[in-house]
Amino acid sequence: MAAAQAPRTDSSDRTGIPRLEGSPLLGSLADLKSDALGTYQRARHLHGDVVRIAAGPPGLRTELHCVFSAEGAQQVLAAQAANFRKDNALYQEVRDALGNGLLTSQDEDYLRQRRLVQPLFTKRRVDGYAAAVATETAATLDAWEAAAAPDGVVDVADEMMTLALRAVARILFGTDVDATADVVDRSFPVITAYVMRRGYSPVNVPRDWPTPGNKRAAAAMDELYAVCDGIIAERRSTAAGATGEDLLSLLAAASSVDDGEFDATELREQVLIFLLAGHETTATSLAFSLHLLARHPELQDRARAEITAVLGDRTPEAADLDRLPYLTQVLKEAMRLYPAAPVLGRRSVAAAEVDGHTIPAGADVIVAPWVTHRHPGYWPDPERFDPDRFTPEAEAARPRYAWLPFGGGPRACIGQHFSMLESVIALAMLLRAYEFEAVDTEVPVTAGITLRTTGPARCRIRRAGS
Repeated sequence: MAAAQAPRTDSSDRTGIPRLEGSPLLGSLADLKSDALGTYQRARHLHGDVVRIAAGPPGLRTELHCVFSAEGAQQVLAAQAANFRKDNALYQEVRDALGNGLLTSQDEDYLRQRRLVQPLFTKRRVDGYAAAVATETAATLDAWEAAAAPDGVVDVADEMMTLALRAVARILFGTDVDATADVVDRSFPVITAYVMRRGYSPVNVPRDWPTPGNKRAAAAMDELYAVCDGIIAERRSTAAGATGEDLLSLLAAASSVDDGEFDATELREQVLIFLLAGHETTATSLAFSLHLLARHPELQDRARAEITAVLGDRTPEAADLDRLPYLTQVLKEAMRLYPAAPVLGRRSVAAAEVDGHTIPAGADVIVAPWVTHRHPGYWPDPERFDPDRFTPEAEAARPRYAWLPFGGGPRACIGQHFSMLESVIALAMLLRAYEFEAVDTEVPVTAGITLRTTGPARCRIRRAGS
């Protein structure tokens, strides 16, 4: 894509909200398509914590109301959450592609789903998934041992995507890991690219028109639906009275007098959302934890010393999460710099005051963890990697919504504890076994449904202590 025209800026309109304005024809649409995260950062730097960004041609122009402060994020996501709904174009595209699961559902649909699913994500239940994570991490280490001699090079973004996908597939489906992992690995990138393209386009052709893009996406969705539907049908036909311990079996058995149970389509929709949210987000956190430690060997050594002292040679378990505070700080700092959900979208129902500004009714609203996590008001020297930002004392001194990798309020991610558990266990096993040295010191990223790398994240690995 050609370089976008340098944006002009004006001060504000009658609402008092300053605006970042691009070209007369398309506004900042080209900037958002080529570098949305950089555009949001530039808007905050030039205009402060609430900024309007115009995007699209005249007559089809969208105006994004961007909220970058921790206080504003809390108002949108928590204090006034009922007024800011998942009604924007991107969420509709996700619904059309993956169904009306926990990520996209609203109102009574969401409340019913949450009530049915919540018992499966208690701390006690999630802690039981630790063994599955350890099994898949051990498989990754075995593969590295077999394929990579000492001083070999691995792309940690690719490797962590595979590890996290296999871990969540094992937890969802039990032994049916291979049956799903390859299909998800092929289909999700096609589907997410299609969703993002349509979600940010001012005009879209109908999905049933036989365009090449529609046909590719439909084929990917058909393949993904088929493998999920097949496993769901098998579970429902054999589970009569006996429930397995994999998450799909538990979802199939979830029921209550008031909420009933999930039918086959609803089960598939929950599974697809868990596959998306459960592997891409954790993979991002793992990959960038390793990448950042690879660039800071003294901090890597500190994390490894803690791991060795706590674990020795044994397999980590859920109880070790509290015994590895520095490793947890590393993970949190990686999630600050590279939040897996870098942008959260909402649409206002009624006019509302947010961080001293009036957001009009019907406005598209952006909360950007990517920008809030780099806000100099909360994070001195914000681009510096410093796990000590997450000591208990440092965390207590900051506003609650200065760090929001899992969102917040009533729609906060239900899988927070699972993500932290999986990431700490996997990191502990990987860092105990290998030392990581960065080959790629900078890793370009883009904002899709989740944060995605657009270039390699290679590390040279050698056996720890060798």
